[in-house]
Amino acid sequence: MPMKHFSLPYGKGSLSFEIPEEQLLCTVFGSEKPGIGDLEKAYRNALEHPYDSPPLSQIVKPGDSVAILVADITRAWHLNADTLPFLLDVLNELGVSDEKIIIIIAVGGHRANTEAEFVELCGAEVCHRIRVMNHDAYDEKNMVYLGRTSRGTEVSANKIALEADRLIMTGGVVYHFMVGYGGGRKMLLPGISGIKTIRQSHLWSLGPNLGDGSNPGSVSGATRGNPAHDDMMDVCSFVKPDFIVNMVPNLAGEIVGLYAGNWVSAWIEATKLVDEIFSAEIQEQADIVIGSAGGYPRDINLYQTSKLMANCYEACKSTGVNVLLSECSDIAEPLEFFQWFDFRDIVDMERALRAEFTIAGWCAFKVAEYCRKKSILLTRKENAKYVEKTSLIPAYSMEEALSKAYELCGTKKPKITVMPQGASVLPRMKKV
Repeated sequence: MPMKHFSLPYGKGSLSFEIPEEQLLCTVFGSEKPGIGDLEKAYRNALEHPYDSPPLSQIVKPGDSVAILVADITRAWHLNADTLPFLLDVLNELGVSDEKIIIIIAVGGHRANTEAEFVELCGAEVCHRIRVMNHDAYDEKNMVYLGRTSRGTEVSANKIALEADRLIMTGGVVYHFMVGYGGGRKMLLPGISGIKTIRQSHLWSLGPNLGDGSNPGSVSGATRGNPAHDDMMDVCSFVKPDFIVNMVPNLAGEIVGLYAGNWVSAWIEATKLVDEIFSAEIQEQADIVIGSAGGYPRDINLYQTSKLMANCYEACKSTGVNVLLSECSDIAEPLEFFQWFDFRDIVDMERALRAEFTIAGWCAFKVAEYCRKKSILLTRKENAKYVEKTSLIPAYSMEEALSKAYELCGTKKPKITVMPQGASVLPRMKKV
């Protein structure tokens, strides 16, 4: 019987296996696109030819104070260290001195970033020139209350950002398994919002009643019918940022697209490129889905592996089995993530999440939901005590994982889908 050989990323190495060719349903890949060659030229061109906005040169006036929002260390892939010098140089040319510029790290509800992380995010030269500070979502005295959204979310945001003459949001756009896509409005919510605003708005990712679980509209690649996204847009509309510069990476992490201008229009254009690169059409769901997170650092812990689970879930039948390749060399991080698995069952977990929403709690809750389809985690043996806290089925070799998958899938000749870029590429059913 002809066999198909695969070698998928796992940690800093790879794992190899074979499956019968006749059982291979499909291999899910994104679209390769080359990175931008002359990045400075492309960046300046984006500032001067924006979407639905005057160019930055007509928005910023000499002597203006400018606040620039930059994502925290969990989004270092935005590559702001490569592009911020171009933005600062342009602002200087427009008559804005370095002393009139402040960079706010939009940490949302995450921990504060360190000065070493400032340098990693912004570059040493930028940190030497410009004041860089963390947003603190818990510092109520440094928030400005702006009102309520149509859904009742109480909106408060960073006072320093709002008091600047001009507010510029940077960011990167890929899929996001709660609000459809990252980037755009996310730099404001959760980026520089108060913790109450963050928690209230994120609750729209759940159904209306306890026991409903996550809202079916709050998934990757969905904005229409996604109430979490809609409320986020409402929050951002209270501020109306002056200008946005969003990047889109390719599968190798290089900048392949730059979108500047109106905070809605430019971001929407960026999401179109995300769909081109990071989605793949599939004909049908499989009995077994074998997916790799993409190796280190994408598979550093189970928290990050939830992105792999989200995409594999879409490619798998309700009766099928997901085989998740994730070494989890630092599986215990973040500590809060595993604390959520101490609850008796998924309803208790949901109750606690509704009482005090956190992103770590949301990711843990989604892992519990994804495990409604049988999921095998191929990981290190020393991770056993952590895996046992979840509903995941542990395996410690490719042979063991495949043996269990065949046993659990309910058919002797399962159709198999392989996802080498599982944490990045979203499979979408072909529209009939």
